[in-house]
Amino acid sequence: MTIWNKQECNEWHKALDSYRGVIEQQGDERLANLDEWYHGELRETLSQRNEPYILHEELVGIAGWKMRRGVWRERNRRLIEGNEPELVIQLSRKAFAEVPDLRKPISTLSQLAGVGPATASAVLAAYAPGVYPFFDEVVAGQIPALGKVDFTTKYYLSYAEEIQAKAAELTSSCKHKSWTPQDVDHALWALGAENT
Repeated sequence: MTIWNKQECNEWHKALDSYRGVIEQQGDERLANLDEWYHGELRETLSQRNEPYILHEELVGIAGWKMRRGVWRERNRRLIEGNEPELVIQLSRKAFAEVPDLRKPISTLSQLAGVGPATASAVLAAYAPGVYPFFDEVVAGQIPALGKVDFTTKYYLSYAEEIQAKAAELTSSCKHKSWTPQDVDHALWALGAENT
């Protein structure tokens, strides 16, 4: 079931409001804790840093959140853990300076071992949720125009544009809330995860 083509604000709000509950229904305490950290403490930390960047351990935490919310990929986790801490700081600082471009920061972060468009988007969504949606296959599968999920930068760009457009559409039609790409992601993920 998807609400992608529905215009009813109540359905979208209900799906968005269910996000935290659906996270908890996954029965993974680590996911619940990482989700809270990702959307709270990490975002706050990034907003307070001069010339923002992420630390190696934050990248590992982001990857853990992403994999626990979706598909665990042990090989990628090990590759991510093997990145040099200074390189993580250097490339994330460069990527954050490239915001709001959709392509450049994804390409910059993808230079890190084990980081592809999905993990790069998770890093960017933590820093700029009003611009970047997290690239999630549960969400992508609900967007008819995208077709089969493909974990490439080209596919992510289309994905991000679709979600940004939906956020703008919902902000325009649902006057009592300004929707971000992250809000759209949360609503669709909650609905998709609840129905799988």
